Amino acid sequence: MRLKTDLVDVIEATIDGRLAELEPLQWDERPSICVVMASEGYPGDYEKGRVISGLDRAAELTDVKVFHAGTAIKDGEVVNAGGRVLGVTAIGNSISGAKLQAYKAVKEIRWQGAWCRKDISDKALEHSK
Repeated sequence: MRLKTDLVDVIEATIDGRLAELEPLQWDERPSICVVMASEGYPGDYEKGRVISGLDRAAELTDVKVFHAGTAIKDGEVVNAGGRVLGVTAIGNSISGAKLQAYKAVKEIRWQGAWCRKDISDKALEHSK
C-alpha cells in the first residue's frame, strides 16, 4: 500500500533488465500495519468453505486494503480456503491511526471461526514512545 510507484512498471523493468533506468521508487511515508485474519484452529486443523461477509464494507473504509491469501470463490461467494485468510492493511498518520483503521475493517469482516490477534503494532507503539 505504501508504494506509490506503479509495481507493474518495476516488475517489467526487472524482467527486461532495465531496473537501473527507473526513477527512484516513491513511497507513502505514513506508517501502515497489517492484521492477519485467520481460520479458527490455524495452524492446526480448520474448517474450509465458510462464507466471508463484510468485505465490501471494509473496502469502503479510507486507507484500507484487504489482501486475500487463503480465500476461494465457491458458488459465487468468497470463502475461507486456508489458515491465514486475509491481510487487513491500513495506512494512518500515526501507528495508532493505522491500527484504528485496520481494526475498524476487521470488525466489518466475518466468517464462522474467524480470529485475529488484537495486539498488532503494540510493540511498534511502545518502541516509538
